[in-house]
Amino acid sequence: MNKITVEFRSIKEMCDLYKVTPRTLRFYEFMELLFPIREGKRRLFTRRDQARLKLILQGKRFGFSLEEIRQLLNLYDIGDQQKTQLLKTYELANEKLKVMMNQKEELESAIEDLKKMLKWGGEVLASKGVM
Repeated sequence: MNKITVEFRSIKEMCDLYKVTPRTLRFYEFMELLFPIREGKRRLFTRRDQARLKLILQGKRFGFSLEEIRQLLNLYDIGDQQKTQLLKTYELANEKLKVMMNQKEELESAIEDLKKMLKWGGEVLASKGVM
């Protein structure tokens, strides 16, 4: 295997590996989340870009905004052995968990209400001979 395929990935390889579109990768580059090496029109993604993309996708899954993710990723290089980055990520993740738990409770309540409405609607329809 040559050195380029080991240390760098093309945009196609990144898309295949991480199930994203080229447009997504270009957007993340535009948003200064990824910093691929440019060879003409070609983009080569480093191991660091790959690690950052994994964190971006995970952060999005957890409800972090791209700006929040960008700020957290940028804390990696401040030279304190990632203490600040880990602390800020931990604090923000706790906030996100609280929001998600509230959303879960609201969704469960809405589901129960909808089930009751459907039951009532079914009974009304049955009493009218529709069902």
